[in-house]
Amino acid sequence: MSSIPKIVILGAGYGGILTAQRLQKELNYNEADVTLVNRHDYHYITTHLHMPAAGTDTIEHARVSISKLIDEFKIDLVKSNVKEIRLQDRKIILEDGTLSYDYLIIGLGGEPETFGIPGMLDHAMTIRSINSVRLIREHIEYQFAMYKNDNKRNRINFVVGGAGFSGVEFVAELADRIPKLCKEFDVNPKNVHIYNVEAAPSALPGFDPELVEHAMNVLKKKGVTFKIGVPIKQCLPDGVIVGEGEKIDAATVVWTGGIRGNALLEQAGLEVMRGRVKVDEYLRAPGHEDVYVIGDNSLVFNKEGRPYPPTAQIAMQQGVNCAINVVAAIRKKERQPFVFTSKGTVASLGKGEAIAVVGGKKYKGWKAAQLKKLVDLRYLLIIGGIPLVLKKGRFFG
Repeated sequence: MSSIPKIVILGAGYGGILTAQRLQKELNYNEADVTLVNRHDYHYITTHLHMPAAGTDTIEHARVSISKLIDEFKIDLVKSNVKEIRLQDRKIILEDGTLSYDYLIIGLGGEPETFGIPGMLDHAMTIRSINSVRLIREHIEYQFAMYKNDNKRNRINFVVGGAGFSGVEFVAELADRIPKLCKEFDVNPKNVHIYNVEAAPSALPGFDPELVEHAMNVLKKKGVTFKIGVPIKQCLPDGVIVGEGEKIDAATVVWTGGIRGNALLEQAGLEVMRGRVKVDEYLRAPGHEDVYVIGDNSLVFNKEGRPYPPTAQIAMQQGVNCAINVVAAIRKKERQPFVFTSKGTVASLGKGEAIAVVGGKKYKGWKAAQLKKLVDLRYLLIIGGIPLVLKKGRFFG
């Protein structure tokens, strides 16, 4: 029997990949047996998915083969679906086998949070994976093609639920794509309508009001109609009911209104809030000192007692901290508490436009758009070095 500790990482998102890469850097040869479990053999860049969803960029820019990111002599990649987490047995049940662990890192990614809105799960599409993105893009193109056959106006009406980051960034890309689709399918642009519906009193919560106003003005000029402070009450096969019973006819509804944690955590017996585990200062699940939870699955509070939003940058920092703490545990050394350091916030508003807050300074327009490109290139550099930057980086457009 091998006495080498077994480390299992569930999920190859931002947190999972950064954990795996840091472990392979920190661990000595034969110090631990590391297994990374992921549904696909690629890692996808979630913050880029809104572009191929709208059809303004290729899917290939949004995904990277995991074999290009990890050393397969040091980390074993298992392509499978996780069916169950058995904490009491220290086992992970996969669709085609079982893994045992000494240290477990859970970074399985989130699921759409529909807040119980009737019909949302059945009739709306979500930007959450490469496959869902492909479906949205093809669906949009299909609606334009069908409109030329049956002239049904709702085919070229688009509703995006949620005006947070994902909703606004997708709406911006869709607004950029519409003129090209209209030209391709010979459709009058005046007949196309994009609605962005948000229940909260403001779009882009957490952003400076001046920047929010700039963002909304940019998108209104691109043809987006905002309905702010107006909740979606029901999602139907042919549109949505909003506010006090108003119906918006639309053959396309894309829901970006929220993410919750993964159902597998609650099923495993962990205490959750909206599917997320409130982790301790070392990112461990309460009562399980060898189980770490990161990314969309974790809940971390700031000094004011408010939860940090689940962003890519917090997941990346958690991944590095988690790996350091697992290595420290193996070596019987002191763990490091997780402290989130914000590098700033950038929201894309389509071609040549964005808003950003970096280093306490506000940026908008072209400058902010360049910052967005830098953020994307920096991530590619971190996970794959200069070769990945040259292969996947977007330097123009």
